[in-house]
Amino acid sequence: MKYLILLLLPFTTFAGESLFNGKDLTGWKSDAKGDFPYWTAKDGELHCQSGPKKKGSILWTTREFTDFTLTLEFKNGEGTIDSGVMLKKAHDQIQIGISGSLKRDLTASPYIPGKGYPVEGKEAIAAVKPKDWNVLKIEVKGNTYKTWLNGVEGITYESKTAIDKGPLGLQLHAGKNMAISFRKIEITEHK
Repeated sequence: MKYLILLLLPFTTFAGESLFNGKDLTGWKSDAKGDFPYWTAKDGELHCQSGPKKKGSILWTTREFTDFTLTLEFKNGEGTIDSGVMLKKAHDQIQIGISGSLKRDLTASPYIPGKGYPVEGKEAIAAVKPKDWNVLKIEVKGNTYKTWLNGVEGITYESKTAIDKGPLGLQLHAGKNMAISFRKIEITEHK
């Protein structure tokens, strides 16, 4: 029996630390006025829905991170999805959905202020499941970003605007009528 266990261990995957408890928004804060007006937690899922005025919002972690691997699942809801993961309070982000400026899907590609989308993960974009759960993995080491979507490699990009440390954010883009859900938001910090 010992040998069987030893043979299976290399194939076991270990989840990182959960950033979302599945019940409420403990560990998160919103930049919008009011108590999380666009964000709700229910049944293990974090839901985001734009309001009638289509104001934007970012839901930030209350903790800060340096180097990490973040894995989350997202599912597109109604409307034109324009969301993303904000990296360390910087304006650098990894896109989820349709770019407002380019009017096409750029999921798993970085958006960098002043540069737009300097690289695109075309194979990863093709792996998007429009009406099902998608797995987005983001690795940040120093100023290097790497992404995968549903197991398909996206991009590797070195950002000149990366910062050392900060919270992570989930974005509801302003001016959009949209809904998106997240779950299984896990992080592994690199030392």
